[in-house]
Amino acid sequence: MTLTVIIPTLNSGASLPATLAALGRRDQVLIADGGSTDNTAEVGRTRNARVVQARRGRGNQLCAAAAMAETEWLLFLHSDTLLENGWRDETEAFMAVPHNAERAAVFGFALDDASTKARRLERWVAWRVRNLGLAYGDQGLLIRKPFYEALGGFRPIPLMEDVDLIRRIGRRRLVVLQTHAVTSAARWRRHGWLRRSARNLGCLTLYFLGVPPRLILRLYG
Repeated sequence: MTLTVIIPTLNSGASLPATLAALGRRDQVLIADGGSTDNTAEVGRTRNARVVQARRGRGNQLCAAAAMAETEWLLFLHSDTLLENGWRDETEAFMAVPHNAERAAVFGFALDDASTKARRLERWVAWRVRNLGLAYGDQGLLIRKPFYEALGGFRPIPLMEDVDLIRRIGRRRLVVLQTHAVTSAARWRRHGWLRRSARNLGCLTLYFLGVPPRLILRLYG
C-alpha cells in the first residue's frame, strides 16, 4: 500500500458514503474528524476507514491525520467530493514518475450541477489554476509525504489552509490531472452562485493582503 487518502470531516455523514464508495477499498483511508455529532465516525468505520479525532478546523485536522499516515504518498480529499472513474490509474502513473517526488497534483474541478452557472464557475477555476497555480482543497491534493513534510505541511490555521500550502508548492511544481473531482454544488445553490463566489474571492483577497485567517473567518463565518 503506497497511498493514504485523508478526508477532513465535520458532520459529513450524508456525503461521506458516496465519497468513500468512489475510492474503493484498496487504499488506507484516514477520516480526520473535527468533532462530528452525527454518524460520520460510524460511516467511516463501517467502510474500513480509520477515524481519528482532531481539534476542529480543517488545517488542524489535515495536519493531525497526515502525521499518522504510514504510506509514501498522501491524497487529501474533501468529504463531499467524488473522484471520477480512472482516478486510480492516473494517480498511480503520476506516483510512478521519479521526477514527481517533488511535485504535487490536483484533479480537475467539476460540480454536480447541470446549470450554465456551474459550467461558468468551472471555467473560471480552470483559468485560475492554469495561470495562477491556485487550486483549492476541493480539487484534492496528491503529494509525496517527504515532500509534504519538507514544505512544512498543512498549517493549523482555521481558513485558507489549502491556498497556504499550494503557494508553497508553487505553480511550476503543480500538475493538473485529467480526472475530475466532482464536488457538491450545494453551497453555491444555498447561498447563491454570485454571493458564494464573491465571498470566496473576498476571503482570498484579504488573505493576500495579509489579513490573518482567524480574522477572515470571523468576518465571513
